[in-house]
Amino acid sequence: MFLGIDVGTSSVKAVLLDGEGRLEGQSSTPLTVERPHPLWSEQDPQAWWDATVEAVRGLPEKQRRAVRAIGLSGQMHGATLLDAADRPLRPAILWNDGRSEAECAKLEKLEPRSREITGNLAMPGFTAPKLLWVKRHEPDVFEKTKTVLLPKDYVRLRLTGEKASDMSDAAGTLWLDVAKRDWSDAMLKATSLDRSAMPRAVEGTAATGKVRAEVARDLGIPEAVVAGGGGDNAASAAGVGVVSPKQAFLSLGTSGVLFVVTDKFRPNPAKAAHAFCHCLPGVWHQMSVILTAAANIDWVTQLCGFANVVEAVAAAEKRGLHKQTPIFLPYLSGERTPHNDAQARGVFFGMTAESTAADLVAAVLEGVAFAFADGFDVLKEAGGEIADVTVVGGGSRLPYWGPILASALNLPLTYREGGEVGAAYGAARLGRLALTGERPSAVCTAPAIARVVEPVAEMREQLALRRALFVNLYQSLRKSYREYGR
Repeated sequence: MFLGIDVGTSSVKAVLLDGEGRLEGQSSTPLTVERPHPLWSEQDPQAWWDATVEAVRGLPEKQRRAVRAIGLSGQMHGATLLDAADRPLRPAILWNDGRSEAECAKLEKLEPRSREITGNLAMPGFTAPKLLWVKRHEPDVFEKTKTVLLPKDYVRLRLTGEKASDMSDAAGTLWLDVAKRDWSDAMLKATSLDRSAMPRAVEGTAATGKVRAEVARDLGIPEAVVAGGGGDNAASAAGVGVVSPKQAFLSLGTSGVLFVVTDKFRPNPAKAAHAFCHCLPGVWHQMSVILTAAANIDWVTQLCGFANVVEAVAAAEKRGLHKQTPIFLPYLSGERTPHNDAQARGVFFGMTAESTAADLVAAVLEGVAFAFADGFDVLKEAGGEIADVTVVGGGSRLPYWGPILASALNLPLTYREGGEVGAAYGAARLGRLALTGERPSAVCTAPAIARVVEPVAEMREQLALRRALFVNLYQSLRKSYREYGR
């Protein structure tokens, strides 16, 4: 058996795979997020460990005792500050914490080559600006900080006693030289840190230690090898077989991700695209991120009084897209790629007395597709090529959305069996690779194809015209966004 553990924001998930890759058990323990002030988002690292223990113990005992290797994945960017005794000094500052906007500008001023080294804009979500915030606002905590770990790597420390982080997760800190796959002394210096504060950087398929004997007894598992693992999106890619250049996945979760594997470091920070290491050796990935994807569908379903998402989308399909369908900007939580605009907000444009609830749902489906198309253009600007796109996430269960997405992107989309397989599944595969040394392509295979959705010629032409309005509308409102709510 191979155990995968995913330290998410809302829960810790644990899965067991057998030698054939079949799912033999799964368990999940919820987590809560603390928001003590506006823009703040924190979690207690001890809560991650407690949830990990509960999730692993929730797996079938017989299979659990047959575990030979473990892989870890988790939410990226979270700043976990430890003292000299490896005790957390404060709650971890999470990926969706926005307090360090001023520190982002300061970081890029302190190290003008920041975007060149990291391949990314400095954003409040990343780890390094959070440390500048702590230095400024909590100097006593900063002075006591001896190690900074990411969430899954704190769990690794508790499992094994080892401090390590894989390349994909480390790339999201703004301390990694992403092209060289090594810590950047210049970026560390810009935050008044050095390599002594960093875990060792390893590939996701590397062994980082074994489960400590007392922990193994407590969890009811053997003293198994623990792999480097991966950040949540990279581990998800390993789970759906997106491991070779030009392969991609489109995630229709609460947020939206277009993840493309590349043969080398291909950054485009000016357009808020991410360029990270993959969790597999010798490959990288580009990633465009929209902050609200399927969450828009949940919102408009509730807003319009539909019983559920399926009913809402069925009404939109019956109504169809037409010239009078409103244009929707899907920025309910701001936007990342390509705008990097935390002030952006959702907008319906073009409503009339004849507009129906079904029209609003159709507009939302289309607007999210346009946002993905914006991100796709950014990745192409940086030399990214896509040969195959696998659709994953909860939104993949909405068949009508497929042709809209395919036509907006002008790409065929592949839906696979088990398309909702999460990062924990990919993490378990990485655990296997750390133990066996097999070729990643032999283990990280794609699930069977359920269907392929091709662009619809008539819809593609209609959407191309409407997307021009979508793009112009955001540009027209950009200044107004900053004035709104003052």
